Amino acid sequence: MDAVFKALADPTRRLLLDRLREHNGQTLRELCERLGMARQSATQHLDILQRANLVIVVRTGRERLHYLNPAPIHEIEERWISEFEKPRLQAISAIKNRAEEYAMTHATTSVPTYVYVTYIRASTEQVWQALTDAELTARYWEHANVSDWQPGSTWEHRRIDGSDLVEVAGRVIEAESPTRLVITFEVSGDEPPGGPSVVTFLVEPHDDIVRLTVTHENLADQAMLSGISHGWPAVLANLKSLLETGKVLPQSPFEMQRPHG
Repeated sequence: MDAVFKALADPTRRLLLDRLREHNGQTLRELCERLGMARQSATQHLDILQRANLVIVVRTGRERLHYLNPAPIHEIEERWISEFEKPRLQAISAIKNRAEEYAMTHATTSVPTYVYVTYIRASTEQVWQALTDAELTARYWEHANVSDWQPGSTWEHRRIDGSDLVEVAGRVIEAESPTRLVITFEVSGDEPPGGPSVVTFLVEPHDDIVRLTVTHENLADQAMLSGISHGWPAVLANLKSLLETGKVLPQSPFEMQRPHG
């Protein structure tokens, strides 16, 4: 974690992360314009943030979009903020957030894309199987993801309590085993005017590990962003534990109270 603390020690880099938190998925030009910073200086700071895994870059056509990756900060929270401290810190954070809400003169209406990156000691084939096998998803996601995973096919996110209730469903847009899976993500009973959100799983190998990038875009509103910001870290932490140790986490991460702020 030394690289993370080194990256966060610089106020300019913290400001870059704040700008990405406000509006994720910005180009280098957009970040420079908002900060009044030269491209060379911004590039140097972004390189340090990328090496610390605090920022990731996703290519979209000719553009390189920068996204805030919450995984390293989430790991710091898990390591050093005990359960005994959370209620007090959450209360302080709630007061701070309420004060900031009153101070805001305007609020953005756009909902940013959510991106989460984790590194797993496994092969691409193992990660692909974990993403597409109903029995495995039932173990780490506490729901079974059921489909033949062919482009155009439907997929269902079924409860495993015996009811077989489908809470999320969608269609498979792309399936390039074992490296890329793109699906629509439609919550039961919810039909957002902008169409369903889209989830992309990108599995990139590197020797004995893989980098798994989950991108969730076209989110309906801030409430959905808040929900998946709690859900995806729990899903992927359980997935990582299962593949690396053969067991999911000893306690269900889905039962933890959502952090404030």
